[in-house]
Amino acid sequence: MQKRALVIGLGIAGMAAAIGLRQAGWTPVIIERAPERRRGGYFVGLMPEGRQAAVDLGIDGHLHTRNPPDGGNAWSLTRRGTREPGMGFLHQPGDPAAVLRGDVEAALWQAVSGDGAGAEPVEVRFETTPVEIVDTGVDVQVLLADARTGAQYRESVDLVVGADGLRSNVRRMVFGPHEDYMTTWNAMICAFQLPEQVPSFAAADSIISARSGRAVWVFGLADRAPTVLLTYRTDDVAGQFTGSPVQRLRTVFSGMDDPVVRHALDSLEEAPEFLFDSVHQVKMPRWSSGRVVLLGDAAWCPNLYSGMGATSALRGGAELGRALRDNPDDLDAALSAWESRLRPFITKHQRIARLKQQMFVPSSRPVEALRSVVLRLAIKARQRRRGSVPVG
Repeated sequence: MQKRALVIGLGIAGMAAAIGLRQAGWTPVIIERAPERRRGGYFVGLMPEGRQAAVDLGIDGHLHTRNPPDGGNAWSLTRRGTREPGMGFLHQPGDPAAVLRGDVEAALWQAVSGDGAGAEPVEVRFETTPVEIVDTGVDVQVLLADARTGAQYRESVDLVVGADGLRSNVRRMVFGPHEDYMTTWNAMICAFQLPEQVPSFAAADSIISARSGRAVWVFGLADRAPTVLLTYRTDDVAGQFTGSPVQRLRTVFSGMDDPVVRHALDSLEEAPEFLFDSVHQVKMPRWSSGRVVLLGDAAWCPNLYSGMGATSALRGGAELGRALRDNPDDLDAALSAWESRLRPFITKHQRIARLKQQMFVPSSRPVEALRSVVLRLAIKARQRRRGSVPVG
């Protein structure tokens, strides 16, 4: 009899896991609490491991990338408001693929829904959430709630995959409270789509305005307006959620009177949607318990500073499928092999994220100055390699 898995969450991690399960001969079912699939979203850079996972999952042909030619120009604004050559996210080693979160999810969705290539579509149930998860040792009994009807019903499956994000309900129900696993970084982020580029900059330019404790990053794209990230450090994370996020950000960024900050804050006032949240990592001694496994941000959230969230989610799903194929009759062995193969990669990038945070938002004036020196040297080295200088 074909084995069945319940995947909780229709994001990148959940759909990647469902495709991996299907490749391994399992029958996955995805449940999602939202009434429909998300679209759009903010900038994501897919690193080489993420691009390889896209190939492994068979979605690379559906993935729309948005890299400007040669990575585009990047500019850094000084404290005086003048521009100088900068290092954008796309200029780092590995040549990331520029996509929106929705681009990755759209590619995954084509594969999940069958994509006309003969693959069986994966069943997806919207407005459905888990209420109770009981691992009997033989199967997993999951009590589900349908938000449309209010009905509750039980489902028996061979495996539950919790891919429901940073504040995972699956993790809370099976492994314990959030505070046991979520590390606090004393920082906030706000990400959204700009309606148009910052005035006086080219359409695909990336722009960085970084000061001690606060920064604005504009991520230029080839074929649509940029997305923006506002980020800042704070010792009072709970207090950041009181009142209006827009007013909170205007207060935090007061005094940074440059065109990038002004344009970002004015655009935020009119943004139809935005992400405003605290920064965390998830650290767990083990990502599975019996027949329940966590994947993506629910298991290891590397956080936005790492730049590895989408990459690790895709790789996690692809590797899960591989481990199940390699160990078709031993679930414990499959999950152990999957974690052993993946954990060194996750641990490495969780650690590097602390250094990357300093590049995104320096913690002090001395670090800000050191960051500027390091970036100038890196920019000169890059220009020598390419034999070119950004043109304004």
